[in-house]
Amino acid sequence: MAFPTTTQTVRPLDTLGFGASGPPQLTEVVARHLRLLGARPDVTDNQEPSGRITLTGGGFEPAGATVTWAHPANGLVDEATVQAATGIMAVHGRRDGSPRGLAVDYVATATAVLTVQGLLAGLVGQARGAGPAHLTVRADRAGLLAVSQYLAASGADEGESTELAPGGPPFTSAEGVLFELETLDPEAWAAFWRALEAPADAMQAGWRPFQFRYATACAPFPEALHAVTRAHPLPRIRQAAADSGAEVCVLRTLGERALEADGSAPWSLRTLNSLAGQESYRESAAPSRRTAREGSRDAAMLTARESSREAAVPSRLTVPESYRDAALPSPARPLAGLTVLEAGRRIQAPLAAHLLGLLGAEIIRIEPPGGDPLRGMPPACSGTSARWLALNRGKKAVEIDIKAAGDRRRLRELAAEADVFLHNWAPGKAAHLGLDADDLAPVNPALVYAYTSGWAGRLQDAPMGTDFMVQARTGVGEAVRPEGEAPAPSLMTLLDVLGGLHGTEAVLAGLLLRERTGRGVRVDSSLLGAADTLTGPALRRAATGKNARRPAGFRHPLPTADGWVAPSDASARAASSYDLRELSTPDALALLEERGLAATAVTTDLSALHHDVRFPGAISRDAHGAPAVPDPWSFA
Repeated sequence: MAFPTTTQTVRPLDTLGFGASGPPQLTEVVARHLRLLGARPDVTDNQEPSGRITLTGGGFEPAGATVTWAHPANGLVDEATVQAATGIMAVHGRRDGSPRGLAVDYVATATAVLTVQGLLAGLVGQARGAGPAHLTVRADRAGLLAVSQYLAASGADEGESTELAPGGPPFTSAEGVLFELETLDPEAWAAFWRALEAPADAMQAGWRPFQFRYATACAPFPEALHAVTRAHPLPRIRQAAADSGAEVCVLRTLGERALEADGSAPWSLRTLNSLAGQESYRESAAPSRRTAREGSRDAAMLTARESSREAAVPSRLTVPESYRDAALPSPARPLAGLTVLEAGRRIQAPLAAHLLGLLGAEIIRIEPPGGDPLRGMPPACSGTSARWLALNRGKKAVEIDIKAAGDRRRLRELAAEADVFLHNWAPGKAAHLGLDADDLAPVNPALVYAYTSGWAGRLQDAPMGTDFMVQARTGVGEAVRPEGEAPAPSLMTLLDVLGGLHGTEAVLAGLLLRERTGRGVRVDSSLLGAADTLTGPALRRAATGKNARRPAGFRHPLPTADGWVAPSDASARAASSYDLRELSTPDALALLEERGLAATAVTTDLSALHHDVRFPGAISRDAHGAPAVPDPWSFA
């Protein structure tokens, strides 16, 4: 197609229009994000059983998407049944000792963000010479992606290094105030509890489950620690945190968050310096330039290896004869030929880069000397952390000491030849190192500079920007539990995953804006933006004076003689009138089906998903033997 010329574009979808139809759970977030990115709504129809989105205009061929809950034969018909089947209920319920559903539409929200990603990626591919493709996104695959780290750990060569048992934050003060505690430093943890005169054995026994709760979704530390905080007023607890270097965050309500929410987009985009001309910019994605620029990349590398450690990469990268064809974008791999530098740790940025890699981009991780220490986090598959592989398989890696001036120069050389630089460093660190967007724009005016953070600088006096602290501060802890239950942030890393999805979405928006304007772009996304997307319906209810929370018992599965079944939201009230505890799970499902009620079995053992008839052939094994979930999109 002809290169879309829209020199006045300030948002990536300006001059495009879209039509949306289908269930609001699957399409409302899609429509909102497309509007925020500049597209104008043309048609909206909620009567279709599946979501259908069409983008037109702007010089592009029409881009279409179909969004469904699952394959029709799988019996997964809504948010509740998808949460149950994919293992989300099991992981979220670990803290409580039994599976339970999230009272927010988490899978639907993730599916919507993935849909926008696919549409943006398709337009980027068109602008780079690929043909149009129809996108299909299924919520059950979004659910599998959300639990991919937990699934990988369940199929590892060894067991968990810490106990999977009920327990965890939040803590309660003497006044009855619920609060979240955060520190990544064992010395700060110990100092905090010593200041509150906690028993030494409880303090020592509590650190490991507290540290691993991000990986295990539970934290069975001694009950004595809860008793300690209940004996002290909140001011003393705050002082102990301040003196020790730990942080506390009181759980906010959805009503409080609704009063301060300003309706901001979950990401921001800012164009950087103009290029010398669009033609020279277009050449930056061409295989011929890509081949030539390998030399400068080689000179910058301290070491290079496959992140999966399946095969070492030579110190000088060579380009196979077939590389030029492999680097050309296609409808199924619209980012082929693009390079992403990722300086990320834990989940948010690595997941964002992982998804860009699935879309065809080459991902090169920036790791500290000796490699990412999380490669060794148990449990392992063939010597590499199964959880780490879930987010980093297939990536290359370069070891760079960003504290050393010489290595920072090498990093700038890498960025000069990249298309995207993505990181989730602590706030202010990039500027301190001279590696912020404005520092890199002179060496690469075409760069899409992406920062995935906790707060995006949007809240004053915000606590540490980690998943559970953001859940506490934004009302997510209240939203995920129905009426009648004490608020508690989920120990499943809801926002790290959803924040990673928003990070990918923001990068793709930046790449499309770059294609349309010929300018580099800075994009910022955050866990705060992810939280506001997730709680959007609840915040709107709170803002209009309605009860923001779901009714008591919402999405609680029903016990059977040998497991659990989860009725659909529409069938839940009627299904709860049946006592299924003496029936096997298949018999319970048969009974409900006879009564015209939709339900599915709750997955409680994630390792069993390999053989689950609801996901035939969906889950594979990588070269290390670690479970791998399917791509969340398909292009045809």
